[in-house]
Amino acid sequence: MGLFDAGNLVGLLAIVVIVMLAGSAVRIMREYQRAVMFTLGRFTGVKGPGLILVIPYVQQMVRVDLRTVVLDVPSQDVISRDNVSVKVNAVLYFRVVDADRAVIQVENFLVATSQLAQTTLRSVLGKHTLDEMLAERDRLNSDIQEILDAQTETWGIKVSSVEIKQVDLNETMVRAIGRQAEAERLRRAKIINAEGEQQAAAKLTEAARLLAATPAAMQLRYLGTLSEIANDKNSTIVFPFPIDLARMLGALGEGGKPG
Repeated sequence: MGLFDAGNLVGLLAIVVIVMLAGSAVRIMREYQRAVMFTLGRFTGVKGPGLILVIPYVQQMVRVDLRTVVLDVPSQDVISRDNVSVKVNAVLYFRVVDADRAVIQVENFLVATSQLAQTTLRSVLGKHTLDEMLAERDRLNSDIQEILDAQTETWGIKVSSVEIKQVDLNETMVRAIGRQAEAERLRRAKIINAEGEQQAAAKLTEAARLLAATPAAMQLRYLGTLSEIANDKNSTIVFPFPIDLARMLGALGEGGKPG
């Protein structure tokens, strides 16, 4: 009876071990996951998605996510080409396109990509002036993305986009930029005012030339000016009467008498 009980116990333990091994051999990969397989330490392929079998103690599996990763690049101290110190942070969008290379070629592709993004951000922005950082972000984003994509290709990673989020300046530089912008607005206002004066002077010169060529027009303009002044009833106007105008009016008067 004791031997029977011992045999049953051994059989039960064997069944439990088999079930546990079978359970550990079954893996399910989701649509966005891949399993990088190693058999006795050697790479033997990429499996998934769906149900896969892993031989316990013989095969090992590394699960890799193929979805796009959104990685915040920490704020970096950057000295621009015109010697301005700024703090710049960015966001990086990338995904794994070759699961085997992402596991075999680099120890931790997330950490490696983050460190590479930080150094590339400082390197690229340091070649540009502050005005270019503020006004040409699209071009800078494209330059950083191309450099990162080329360097991470050997890791099986595709960098799809880089976006500079914020460029922070210290208070002294902010005030200096404000004074510069105010001076620029004042300069433009003076230029516009000078151009207006120049155009007005040109028109007045042209009008004076036309009036000088026609004396009668000059006299009529003179009378029109007097009429405008006379509209103010509280004003007393003393003006010389032009002799030429008197002669012209006398000639008109003589011509208007009946014959």
